[in-house]
Amino acid sequence: MSKLPDFEGLAMFAKVAEEGSYAGAARTMGVSVATVSRAVSRLEDRLGGRLFNRSSRRLALTEFGQGLAERATHIYSEAEEIEHTALETAKRPRGLVRLAVPMSFGVRWVAPILPEFFERYPDVSVDLHLSDERVDLIGDGFDAALRIAVPEDSSLVARQLATVRRFVVAAPSYLSRYGRPQYPDDLTAHRCLGYAYRARNDVWRFTHRDGATAVVTPVGPLRVTNVEALIPTLLAGQAIGELPEFVAYDLIRSGRVHAILPDWSMALGGLFFVTPTTRARSAKVAALASFLTERLSRPDWKLD
Repeated sequence: MSKLPDFEGLAMFAKVAEEGSYAGAARTMGVSVATVSRAVSRLEDRLGGRLFNRSSRRLALTEFGQGLAERATHIYSEAEEIEHTALETAKRPRGLVRLAVPMSFGVRWVAPILPEFFERYPDVSVDLHLSDERVDLIGDGFDAALRIAVPEDSSLVARQLATVRRFVVAAPSYLSRYGRPQYPDDLTAHRCLGYAYRARNDVWRFTHRDGATAVVTPVGPLRVTNVEALIPTLLAGQAIGELPEFVAYDLIRSGRVHAILPDWSMALGGLFFVTPTTRARSAKVAALASFLTERLSRPDWKLD
């Protein structure tokens, strides 16, 4: 005999006792009379005693059944309450969402809009993990992530929110002193800043308008794990750097840096909302996904 209590049998016994008939219990529970009868018989066999006296006209609890009916009804009511609460929780966004976001993007574009999210969903809290290092969503227990790249992990579900371009830039003072590169290969004679967490090694890949391609390995005085750390050296006119559009946009608009190699472009990336495929998306994660899609799909950082 299984050590697990026969909860189904107890539930159906409780409903038969309440309704006074197998047919009434079956109708209320949305199952067949035969299903209810089998469940009660199975419970009687398990407990070793008859629960009902049956006749063609009447169904009555035995003394043994009377001793169990109240407690079985209590178990059934508790189970209904637990399920009702769980369903309401699943439908209503509430609880903690663990969200991983790249450092610069999170500080610049996610943190400023979170107050609005909390106004809309006061029962949801966010554990915002800021790091440019790629996290293991499933292994590290994250509910979701924003990523600035094309996700390669097939165990994840990714939704693109926006495109993200990358620009090679330099300060006017650097270009005045060292000259403006005309071709990607010219960069080998310049001081170029590096980024440690690039998906495919620390190289710059270019495509010309006519389809020609070029690959350059940046060499210079600084390599960082966060692009914000490149900006002081860039603005000091000491090197050339590559920045994502959401960082470069205000520097280019203000003229503090210039985009170089205008006929060459770097691979177009994207901003993705990523979740594990192994979990059903809860209401709290769905609410955050919808909010971030709404707020980040038409970003202010676009330079067009």
